[in-house]
Amino acid sequence: MSSKLPGKTWIEIDASALRSNFRSLSRLARPAKTMAVIKANAYGHGIFECSEILRKAGVRWFGVDNVEEGLGLRNKGLGESVLVLGYTPLDRLAEAVKRDLSIVAYNLDTFRALARLRGKKAKVHIPIETGLTRQGIGEGELDLILAALVKHRDRIKLEGVHTHFANIEDTKSRAYADYQLDEYKKAIVKIKEYGLYPEYKHTASTAASILYSDTHFDMVRTGIGLYGLWPSEDTRRRSQHRLKLEPVLSWKTIVAQVKDVKKGTPVSYGLTERVRRDSKVAVLPIGYADGFDRVANSKQGHTLIGGKRCKVLGRVCMNMTMVDVTDVPRVRPEDEVVLIGRQGRERIAAEELASLAGTINYEIVTRINGDIPRIVI
Repeated sequence: MSSKLPGKTWIEIDASALRSNFRSLSRLARPAKTMAVIKANAYGHGIFECSEILRKAGVRWFGVDNVEEGLGLRNKGLGESVLVLGYTPLDRLAEAVKRDLSIVAYNLDTFRALARLRGKKAKVHIPIETGLTRQGIGEGELDLILAALVKHRDRIKLEGVHTHFANIEDTKSRAYADYQLDEYKKAIVKIKEYGLYPEYKHTASTAASILYSDTHFDMVRTGIGLYGLWPSEDTRRRSQHRLKLEPVLSWKTIVAQVKDVKKGTPVSYGLTERVRRDSKVAVLPIGYADGFDRVANSKQGHTLIGGKRCKVLGRVCMNMTMVDVTDVPRVRPEDEVVLIGRQGRERIAAEELASLAGTINYEIVTRINGDIPRIVI
C-alpha cells in the first residue's frame, strides 16, 4: 500500500464508468433531455466530484433535493439548469430565485411568496399527484394553483410539470403506472386549457426511462442508473441485454492492526461471536458511523483483503470492525481493504449488502458518511 493515503477510509469514483452510464442512458432517452439527479450527495458518490464529471460529459440539467445543494453547484459554476426537487422553505425562495434555481412548488403560500419577490422571474415545476401520495398537487387543488400561475404569470414562469411513479420498476404489471400516466395526461390537458404551456414535461426516473419510452416526454430524471446501479432486479433482468451499467463507486479502507486470537475468544461487543479456531483477526478503522451498516455486516458481512473474502467477526462498532484474515497470507497494517467494489477476482456489490440488511442499494450508498474523501480515478 502506498505510504500516502487519502485517509483511513475513502471512496474511489470511476469517472469513465460515470461518463459511460450517462451516455448510455441519455442515448436511450433521446430525443428527450436527460437530467442528472445528484441529490443526497450524488447518491453517496460525492455531489461536486460527480457533477464536474457529468458537466464535462454534456449534462445541462441537474436535479438536487434542496436549495443548499443547488447553491453549492452555483458557487462552483456547475450546471446550466438546476431543479430543486424537494421542498423549498418560504424563507429560502428569494435566494433560490436570485441564483436562478428552478424550484418544485405545490403550495399556494409558495406561489404567493414568489409573486411578492422582485428581480428575476421565478421558474417553477409543479408536481402532479397521480398515486404516489407524496408531494404533489391533487385534482381538487390544481385549479387553484393554475389560477395563481395565470394571475402571477409576469412574476412566475411555469417551466415544467412532472410526476413520479410508485412502482414502474415492477415489470410484472404496468397497470398502476398506466393509471398514473393517464392522470398525468389529464392534468396536462387542464394546464393547457388555462393557456399555460410548460417547456418540460417529465415523469421518468431511471427505471421508467430504461423500460418505457412512452414515459419520456421532454426530459427524463436519471439517478441511480447514473451510478451504475439498477433500480430493481426486475429492471436489470429485463434490460441488461441492451444496456450496460458500470458501478462507479468503490469503498476502501486499510488494516489498522493484526492480532493472533486463540480458539474460543469472543470478538466485539456483546460476546455475540467466538472464533472457532486459532485465528488471525484484522482490526479495520471503520464502522457504522462511516456508513458500514451494523445490521448488514455484523457476524455475516465480508470484506476483501488480499483478493480473498474475509468474514466480519462479531458486531460492527461505531468506528471499528474486526474481520477474520486467518486464510490470507502476510496481512500487514495499512494493507488495502475493499468494502464495496472489486479486488482480484472477488467483488462485493451494494446489492449484496442491501440483501443482508433487508433494504435497497440506494440506501447502502447514500448512507456512506459524506465526510469520507471521494477520490476521482
